[in-house]
Amino acid sequence: MNDTPGWTSPGSAPSDGQDGSGVPGPPSSADANGSTAQWSKDQPPAGQWSPPTDRTPPPAPGQNWGTPPPNVHWGRPPAAKPGIVPLRPLGTGEILDGSAKTLRTHWRTVLAITIPVAVISQTANILAQRYLVPVPPEVNADATPAEQLQQSVDSAQASLIALGPSLLVTMVASLVSAALLTVVISRAVLGRPVSLGSAWQEARPRLLQLLGLTLLLVAAAVAIVTVGVLPGLLIGGAPGVALTSLGGLGAAVAAVWLMIRFSLSSPALMLERRGVVPALKRSAKLVRGSWWRIFGITLLTQLLVFLFAMIIAIPFTLIGIAVDGEGFSGLLSGTTTTFGWPFLIITGIGGVITSAITYPISAGVTVLLYVDQRIRREALDLELARAAGLPGYGPAPGTDTVGG
Repeated sequence: MNDTPGWTSPGSAPSDGQDGSGVPGPPSSADANGSTAQWSKDQPPAGQWSPPTDRTPPPAPGQNWGTPPPNVHWGRPPAAKPGIVPLRPLGTGEILDGSAKTLRTHWRTVLAITIPVAVISQTANILAQRYLVPVPPEVNADATPAEQLQQSVDSAQASLIALGPSLLVTMVASLVSAALLTVVISRAVLGRPVSLGSAWQEARPRLLQLLGLTLLLVAAAVAIVTVGVLPGLLIGGAPGVALTSLGGLGAAVAAVWLMIRFSLSSPALMLERRGVVPALKRSAKLVRGSWWRIFGITLLTQLLVFLFAMIIAIPFTLIGIAVDGEGFSGLLSGTTTTFGWPFLIITGIGGVITSAITYPISAGVTVLLYVDQRIRREALDLELARAAGLPGYGPAPGTDTVGG
């Protein structure tokens, strides 16, 4: 009897390496004494073995099998993150989080930019509403529906014209804010702080070009809408109304497509130091093939900004109505409501708070979309890692911004 451990069993094999059934058995081998040892009859079926898939290294003393050793990252190593976002293609949540993180990390510089801009914008808006916007006319109940519609259109047109100076001041203030915030966010991507003075010094040479770019985009949108609704307005009547509605819808779609296509032109102009037309071409190139993704992220951002503005504006509006007795009595009586200074000042404070927080969020999403598209198309993450001075990426170039 063979008493050696293993897969062998006592006894001798049938002749010619076969068992009683005539099926060839496992191979036999001779031990040191010359005796023949056989494999056990309980063998796995042929072809059932599979290569091992677990590449876990042998456990250290005191560890169990299957538990990875500490401080070991399986799979792809994490991306470098010198600043507010990791240097790799970004998801929607990372873009929104990076914008909010800029406000949290560099709040002194950001609020030093957005609060004065918000105060200027709200002051211009309050003065325009108090002194320029005409009082809405009383709608004649005996007038025909067409006459009532014409009165409403005339009132809205007069209000829009009166708000023109306020809108111009707001646009210029927002433009300066966007330019400064673009510089701040580009530094935040590299993990570098920036002061208000250095941001102004870097953004100031590009302000006139940025103003020209903004006016050009506004003019293009107005021209598209005008072309869409003008034929219906010229025809008039029921066919004109139908044509105006259809043309207005088509013009709105075309204007949105154009705005998204050129939405990255502002950071391209500021960070790559391009002219107006090259910045537009650069934006069109970066957006190509990603229009729907950029549209979705932009729409989501504007929706979140709108919800936040409503959350802030509603309490201030209710407080303003309660404080302003004249406006409150007008609401109760159902007559034309004219709010006084208390209502305008209280709602203006709410507008300042809203703008001071939403400006950096909107600007941050635009800049980070630009960075994300360049990472996806041009491997900008390697340049950013070198600019941030991370080890293993070569010497850092002589620039502190994303585009340079």
